[in-house]
Amino acid sequence: MNDTIRLTQFAHGAGCGCKIAPQVLQEILQHTTSGVNDANLLVGNSTNDDAAVYSIGNEQALIATTDFFMPIVDDAFDFGRIAAANAISDVYAMGGRPILALAVMGFPIDKLPVQTAQQILAGARAICAEAGIVLAGGHTIDSPEPIFGLSVNGLVNEQQLLRNNTACDGDYLVLTKPLGVGILATAEKRQLLLDEHRGLAVKSMVELNKIGMELGAIAGVNALTDVTGFGLAGHLLELCEGSGMAATLSWQDLPMITDLNVYLSQNCIPDATYRNWNGYSNKVKWGAGVPVMQGFQLLPDPQTSGGLLIAVSEAALKTVQQVLIAHGKADFIKPIGRLHQAASPSIQVNLTLEGV
Repeated sequence: MNDTIRLTQFAHGAGCGCKIAPQVLQEILQHTTSGVNDANLLVGNSTNDDAAVYSIGNEQALIATTDFFMPIVDDAFDFGRIAAANAISDVYAMGGRPILALAVMGFPIDKLPVQTAQQILAGARAICAEAGIVLAGGHTIDSPEPIFGLSVNGLVNEQQLLRNNTACDGDYLVLTKPLGVGILATAEKRQLLLDEHRGLAVKSMVELNKIGMELGAIAGVNALTDVTGFGLAGHLLELCEGSGMAATLSWQDLPMITDLNVYLSQNCIPDATYRNWNGYSNKVKWGAGVPVMQGFQLLPDPQTSGGLLIAVSEAALKTVQQVLIAHGKADFIKPIGRLHQAASPSIQVNLTLEGV
């Protein structure tokens, strides 16, 4: 453990909150083309999915993804663990099994000791071992701020490939981790975090989304994504846009990492919350009784290594709930919302969800 160096003080951003704002990213990518048409590319730049997918024959496909960011915690070992879990999650979010990882590191060699970089890599190796894969190499550069992440490859049966643009009318929405990581990380950076809440965010962020490997085999799990830097609202809107859906969320059923009111009352929200909200606030509506200010602070809160957002049919909901219970996630079996066909994507946040 590193008790003297506070990594977050060496970076202007934190975790997935480093992501470029949604509207800016769309502007960057709107004229991007692959340059080559390849029938084996099953998932690429044409959608906002979590990873690229390439058919390699015999109904098998290769999943490829890269994810990296600046420190969201001060401890180097934990930073490595969080960054690794976050990158591997993109493979799970496609219903796949990770097989190999490479490290991506930028390190300010004039500001931090070599031992700090060693601890970051040690944390990443620990998570890779938990995922059953090897950290086989990577690339490092001298950079003004610490940056770390992984490039991860995985495999998936093409029939079990899950995407974020294939949800169906009437699907329920289930979220496998609590919200609020960005809020707690901001409170800690401002030295406002209560002692009883220390470690809660790290515990959530280092947890692997292994359940994704099982979801692809369940008929009726129609779409899947993970909730990261754009917040729950941002990633849900991507799912809605790709699927031609609108969503209704139940405020009272949104899982939160702890009682966040003590931090929300102190406006402990990341800068990325504002960037996210500016990108899609016109697509979010509030129902009677919903605390709008708290909703603004929570729904765009950038999650780092967040949970899987599952779109599942009513017929398959019980099966998914049984899988969640088997993975120790009985607290996350209640749906947080539902989808319906719509001409334009939107999110309606109500106090509760009828019929659930």
